[in-house]
Amino acid sequence: MKKKILLVVGILFGLMFINSGLNKFLNYIPVPDDLPETMVKLMGAMMEIGWLMPLVAVAEIIGGILFMIPRTRALGAIVIFPVMIGIVLTHIINAPSGLVMALVLLAINLWVIYENREKYLPMIR
Repeated sequence: MKKKILLVVGILFGLMFINSGLNKFLNYIPVPDDLPETMVKLMGAMMEIGWLMPLVAVAEIIGGILFMIPRTRALGAIVIFPVMIGIVLTHIINAPSGLVMALVLLAINLWVIYENREKYLPMIR
């Protein structure tokens, strides 16, 4: 049962990150009108660094694809983890309204990392 839940959650999690990464390239999701001023400034600063958003987008797309496939989910969780930390910190500091969703996604990512902990042990030995 846990494998089936993890499969469904992994597919949904992966699709969310693939969607987010593609949106950084294609801009098909409109920016909300009520975005906090600090977020507007933050996004503007990130756009000034020409390579940063494409790098995050590629990490989200690749990590999302890897996360959806059970065999590569452990690698996908590690690829997505730094992006996830950035998302959580952004919501803690600049946009607390989205913090609950960010924490749920972080919990899913940490769950997958915990479930695959034996795959990471050779890296730290």
